[in-house]
Amino acid sequence: MNSPRLWDIFCAVIDNHGDLGVCWRLARQLAEAGQSVRLWVDDDSALRWMVPQESLARQQGVQVLPWADASDIVKLASLPPADVWIEAFGCTLPETFVAHGVATHTHRPTWINLEYLSAENWVPRMHGLPSPVMSGPAKGWTKHFFYPGFTPDTGGLLRESDLLTRQQAFDRSAWRQKHAPKLASGGLLVSLFCYEPTALHQLLTQLVGTPHHLLVTPGRPLAAVHKALANMRDQPSWSALPYTNQNGFDDMLWACDLNFVRGEDSLVRALWAAQAFIWHIYPQDDNAHHAKLTAFLDWLQAPQSLRHFHRVWNGVEEGQLPDLTPKDLQAWRHCAQAAKARLLTQDGLMQQLMTFAMHST
Repeated sequence: MNSPRLWDIFCAVIDNHGDLGVCWRLARQLAEAGQSVRLWVDDDSALRWMVPQESLARQQGVQVLPWADASDIVKLASLPPADVWIEAFGCTLPETFVAHGVATHTHRPTWINLEYLSAENWVPRMHGLPSPVMSGPAKGWTKHFFYPGFTPDTGGLLRESDLLTRQQAFDRSAWRQKHAPKLASGGLLVSLFCYEPTALHQLLTQLVGTPHHLLVTPGRPLAAVHKALANMRDQPSWSALPYTNQNGFDDMLWACDLNFVRGEDSLVRALWAAQAFIWHIYPQDDNAHHAKLTAFLDWLQAPQSLRHFHRVWNGVEEGQLPDLTPKDLQAWRHCAQAAKARLLTQDGLMQQLMTFAMHST
C-alpha cells in the first residue's frame, strides 16, 4: 500500500517559536520524504526569520496557506482533497473545511489530533486511541490521538534524516570564534532561550567574574536579561544574538557548553545536541507543569544536581541555583548523551505518523 501523498496540517499559533516551529519541521520532513503538505496557519509571520523566504521558496512539497482560507468554500473547491488531516496541539479544524471534506472526499482522510509532548506515564496509554466525532458535519467519523514522546510506546520525536551528518560536519570551533570572540580561555559558552524565570538574576550573578560568556536570544529572553541587569552593579560577559532560522538555532546548541531552552521544540533540539541543558517548561496556572517536569527528569535519569537546578529555575521550589561546577556539567552532558543514544534507537515522529496514516487508509 502506498503511503498517503497529501497532508493538511493546521496550526493555531500560541507561541510562534514552538507551535509553528514544530509544525514547520514536520511539514519539511514530510516533504523531504516525498509527501505533499499544506500548512494552514493563522499567523505565519515567524516564518520570515525561522525559514528565510528564499529557503521557503525552495522547499518543494510544502504550501503555506492562511487559516482563513479554510473557511472559504470557493478556495477549498479549487484544492484537491488531502489524505491526512492533522490538528496540531489541540486546535480545531474550521467547520467549513470539515463540511467540505465530508461532502467531497471519496474516502475518509486519516484524522490525527497531534498532542503536546510529555513524558508522563499516561501518555503511552492514550497514544493512538480513537476519538469518535460526536457532532458536527463529520459526526460518525473518527480522529486518533497521536502523542509525541520519549519511549518506544509513544509517537517519538521529530528528527531529520540528515541530523547526524550535519552534526558531524559542523565546525564548532569556527562558530564559537565568530559568535563569541569575547569568550575567555577556559570559559563556558552558555546560550539562553527562556521565558522570565525568577532565578534569572541568580544565574547572571553567578556568571559575574567568571570566564564564561552568555549568548542571549532575542525577544522575551533579551527583555528579561535587560530587566535583570538593570538592578545589577556588576555584569557578566554577555552578548545578544539576532533571530535565526532553525538550522542556525541547532548550530548554537551544538556550539555551546550549556543550553537553556524553553517549551517543546527547543527541548527536542537540546536533546539532539547532547550538550548539558536546562529546560524552562511552559508554565501553567494550575502548576500542572510541575508533574510534567518531574516526569521528564525521571525519564532523563537526571542526576540530583540537574534536578535541583531545574526545580529552582522553573520556580517549583525556592532556593539558590547550584553552582555550575565542572563535575556537575560533565554529569549533565553525559546524561544528555545517554538520552540521545536511547532516542536514536526509536523511530522518529514523522516516520511514525507516515506509518500510522498508511495503515489507517
